[in-house]
Amino acid sequence: MKKVLFTATVVKTHIMEFHIPYLRMFQQAGWETAVAARNDFDDPGDCVIPCCDRYYDIPFERSPLKRSNLRAYRELKRVIDRGEFDLIHCHTPVGALLTRLAAGKARQKGTKVIYTAHGFHFFKGAPKLNWLVYFPAEWLCGFLTDVLITINREDYAFAKKHIHAGKVCYVPGVGVDMDRFGGSRETAREKLGIGNEEFVLLSVGEMTENKNHRLALQALALLPEKPIRYVLVGRGERMEELQAQARELGIADRVIFTGYRNDVSELYPAADAFFFPSFREGLSVALMEAMASGLPAIVGKIRGNTDLIDDGVEGLYMPLTPEGAAEAIRKLYDDPALGARLGEAAREKVRRFSAPEVQRKMREIYRDTMGPGDWGL
Repeated sequence: MKKVLFTATVVKTHIMEFHIPYLRMFQQAGWETAVAARNDFDDPGDCVIPCCDRYYDIPFERSPLKRSNLRAYRELKRVIDRGEFDLIHCHTPVGALLTRLAAGKARQKGTKVIYTAHGFHFFKGAPKLNWLVYFPAEWLCGFLTDVLITINREDYAFAKKHIHAGKVCYVPGVGVDMDRFGGSRETAREKLGIGNEEFVLLSVGEMTENKNHRLALQALALLPEKPIRYVLVGRGERMEELQAQARELGIADRVIFTGYRNDVSELYPAADAFFFPSFREGLSVALMEAMASGLPAIVGKIRGNTDLIDDGVEGLYMPLTPEGAAEAIRKLYDDPALGARLGEAAREKVRRFSAPEVQRKMREIYRDTMGPGDWGL
């Protein structure tokens, strides 16, 4: 039986979010499927991965400088050396770095290694530390990679020029399931306890420094005269800090922190606009989901976002300042027809990034990587 291994730093917030369709694809093709990633469920017993025949709990850490990654490397190398995998597909910077280093012996025996870069940590305008830490690692590991997949145009152009993988490909993200979106506005608002008369801004994402959620709070404080409610879906290290900031700004009663939700697709219809102030993105699934829901998006003009949104066409670009964000919010609040027009264009645009289209491209890459033969794909 042919065997494939998927690796990433964590299970719940990466493997479960993005890769179940591909595990299913291989399993239906008759392959034995395996996953190696850290169990990041609050209750470890909840870690049940669909379409996965074997699971290896590898103690990856997000930071490449954590010493515990040495243990993760040793454990992963044992898995790979004994596994006799035909194909390894790795994701996330640390998980992919350690996988490619650990797969050296396996590649000599014929194992193929694919790496999907979900957004390089080095990019135009990135901190110098990112370039010093991540670029040398990616450059070195390029020589250990049969296929490098990039998911936005900026990374693709850079990788073609500077990363020496066997092959560099562009795939438009991880795919969004268009059929999951488009529910009832009233039902979604009932779930959140929001009245129909309020203008609702929605953000979806981890509470981290990079996601820059504090910008929305600062902008909302500049719009005291507008009946605007801000809904923040997600969890993370900055949640308590953001809740304290909302109280300090006097807007706590206008902000809803939902925490982690497994029904996010049902919450998008509650919103009038999607607010996305990240400093760095690869190609955001949350933004694509908002577009699939027909929401106009207010975004920073950064890599990845520019693949999805043209200013004034599918959404609005905003300066990443409280005043700039407030002005963009005010523009959509004051002109409902503009929001409807942008949202309709957004839904049409994101069809190019749909799950069937991305899965078709990935199937072609898998076949080409494995070469001639009956791979069942």
